[in-house]
Amino acid sequence: MGLIEEQAIRGVLLLRGARHPDHRGNLRKVLSARLLRQVGVSLEVDEVLTTTNSAAGTVRGLHYQVAPNEETKTLWVTHGAIYDVVVDVRPDEPTYGTWLSVHLSADDDTALHLPPGVAHGYQTLADDTSLTYLMAGAFSPVHARTIRWDDPRLGISWPVPATRVSDKDRAGSSWPPA
Repeated sequence: MGLIEEQAIRGVLLLRGARHPDHRGNLRKVLSARLLRQVGVSLEVDEVLTTTNSAAGTVRGLHYQVAPNEETKTLWVTHGAIYDVVVDVRPDEPTYGTWLSVHLSADDDTALHLPPGVAHGYQTLADDTSLTYLMAGAFSPVHARTIRWDDPRLGISWPVPATRVSDKDRAGSSWPPA
């Protein structure tokens, strides 16, 4: 990892990795705890998760957890591609209620770091898309929240029609969250 790009929502970082090809294939450096520490981010890992999505157009999210069980997430695509969306749910932030999006793929060597207090979701842009997450803070069903992925007040512009959405995500709360 050689470059960190801060995004429009405080604490959201794009981590530009590096690929080292040779005749055997590639070595892919996705992130560096040392470089993250240089920008004030301590990489803690309580859980490592993977998700797999068989169909393009699958939507997951928008998910977050409330205090005292907030989560920090660092994620990257290991196969396929996604349109990733982050919504600031921190009422004291000037970007409260705004969202940003980034495209991530297995080919771009980029990870996304998300601080506590942001909701996260994504839509797959290719069949058989997989992601890996490093999670700081364990999942807590009591503290978990979901905002509707298609909430009209947020007005997120998803790139393709949704093909698969879970019942939980369809039943998410409207914006602003309660």
